[in-house]
Amino acid sequence: MLPLPSLPGPALLRVLIIEDDVEAAGHMAGDLAACGIATEIIHDGARALEPGQGDGPFDVLIVDRMLPGRDGLSLLKALRARGVETPALFLTAMGAVADRVAGLQGGGDDYVVKPIDAEELAARVQALARRRSRPGTPETTTLACADLELDRLQRKVRRGGQTIALLPLEYRLLEVLLLSRGQPVTRKMLLEQVWGFRFDPRTNIVETHISRLRAKLGEAGGAPLIHTIRGAGYVIQDA
Repeated sequence: MLPLPSLPGPALLRVLIIEDDVEAAGHMAGDLAACGIATEIIHDGARALEPGQGDGPFDVLIVDRMLPGRDGLSLLKALRARGVETPALFLTAMGAVADRVAGLQGGGDDYVVKPIDAEELAARVQALARRRSRPGTPETTTLACADLELDRLQRKVRRGGQTIALLPLEYRLLEVLLLSRGQPVTRKMLLEQVWGFRFDPRTNIVETHISRLRAKLGEAGGAPLIHTIRGAGYVIQDA
């Protein structure tokens, strides 16, 4: 199993944490710093609307819903109305379905209920930043890792020139992993993006499909490409 990868120096991300709990914000900043992500912290929703704050040069915003001065939802709506397109992750204790829907419809790109593991937080931030790094570019039609290729137009997978027959869920699982090549994808993220679950079904559905996918890729030869990251999830990368 591999350790959680951090971003290299030249690709350092900048994240603005908007959280009124000083201790919680400090922990988040420390966890992200361990993964090579720079942070700034604002403890007041109203201040986040000041010039150079929420509209500053950040790659991702982490926003609490319950903030003094101005609540996180109206804050993000105001930023979006100003044309701020920075990806935003709501990280809050408000976990009802209606709260999640309001957050996503109000301009949030992701919505997570506290608490969250440090590794998952970093992975979600990195995923949001990757989305922003490709604005206006056409969707990649071919995804690859080593001698493995996934053709998104023909929905075919080949390894070493050999076609690999995958079931629809196995194909989608591989596609999600390849879209985040070299970066961790957590179990929760796979449940959301592959199965559409916003909750943990408490089954080994992810592990079972990962095992089957590994076996099928292995039949075509070559070194293993899907690696388990202890406590964080999975990553696909060259051996």
